[in-house]
Amino acid sequence: MMHDAFSLRGLAAGCALLFLVAPAVQAAEQLPDAPSINARAWILMDYASGKVLSEGNADEKLDPASLTKIMTSYVVGQAIKAGKIKLTDMVTVGRDAWATGNPALRGSSVMFLKPGMQVSVEDLNKGVIIQSGNDASIAIADYVAGSQDAFVSLMNGYAKKMGLTNTTFMTVHGLDAPGQFSTARDMALLTKAMIHDVPEEYAVHKEKEFTFNKIRQPNRNRLLWSSNLNADGVKTGTTAGAGYNLVSSATQGDMRLIAVVLGTKTDRIRFNESEKLLTWGFRFFETVTPIKPDATFVTQRVWFGDSNEAKLGAGEAGSITLPKGQLKNLKASYTLNQPQLTAPLEKGQVVGTIDFKLNDKTIEQRPLIVMESVKEGGFFSRMIDFVLMKLHGWFGSWFS
Repeated sequence: MMHDAFSLRGLAAGCALLFLVAPAVQAAEQLPDAPSINARAWILMDYASGKVLSEGNADEKLDPASLTKIMTSYVVGQAIKAGKIKLTDMVTVGRDAWATGNPALRGSSVMFLKPGMQVSVEDLNKGVIIQSGNDASIAIADYVAGSQDAFVSLMNGYAKKMGLTNTTFMTVHGLDAPGQFSTARDMALLTKAMIHDVPEEYAVHKEKEFTFNKIRQPNRNRLLWSSNLNADGVKTGTTAGAGYNLVSSATQGDMRLIAVVLGTKTDRIRFNESEKLLTWGFRFFETVTPIKPDATFVTQRVWFGDSNEAKLGAGEAGSITLPKGQLKNLKASYTLNQPQLTAPLEKGQVVGTIDFKLNDKTIEQRPLIVMESVKEGGFFSRMIDFVLMKLHGWFGSWFS
């Protein structure tokens, strides 16, 4: 059963915003088409809502190249977050991380490590992220997981948890390898997870340079220097098989966008096309959060509980993406999965769906979840509710 977006009681409690009942929906201005992108695949995603604003071949499996290091960085960030390693830990560099002694690394981007060197986790991490060091990726993988193969297993394990169904990693650094692939969509989802799950790790991606052993190397993501964007990440990737790849992210006010461009023919093109996508997204869209994470959207009658009402909301899924200027025309309604709510109800339990509409057309849906648990009531209160529910079924809401 479809319900209005709010009740007067809910509005007084702050569960719904005034714009959710704007009386007349004005015709939305026609949005210009997304820009044409010169790349094999691309995607533009709103970080907060997950809304895809533009895409092309976004599910085509391609070589990720050093975009692989986004997952390498994510695994390291999770290990630091869990207390398994510390930034101050000193790592002894093995021979497998020595570019001179490892033919696979020759001619690739490196941190210039040597066997036996003692290097901190913090420096190796910056070597991976800022310098795109393939040697640094190997050294930190060995330290975190004991071997490159074990670290790759962690990478693929996280990919599975994130739902990256079109991604398989075979290396810790991203050099071309048979069976290694990802997609523009999966790379956007991976970046979204990094920003949300390990923000301190993500913050390293905005650093513009890093000096190790008196060798200064700039971050290869030139969008960090753009005067047109507030870019703060994330990673370039280049190999013969992949072409020129770039995952980038930038903010404007409360909005963050993630752009992925794969398989361009030159270094310049990947930056130009990424900037084109991000600029278009910021110019014509905005992120709004009509239902805050801790806010009650609506209250609903509960039967057989220690409380007769449940607070329902959207949790962390309350953000949506709108064409600019359409916030005032947004309407919302909700539908319950079952005609009645019965206790017990657990916090976070999905009990329905929230529909957001523009011009009477549903543009987004979000789960309607329980904000506070409702335990089962005592014997006598449940007996009373049983009688009231029967009367409610016979005579309507007068008995509820």
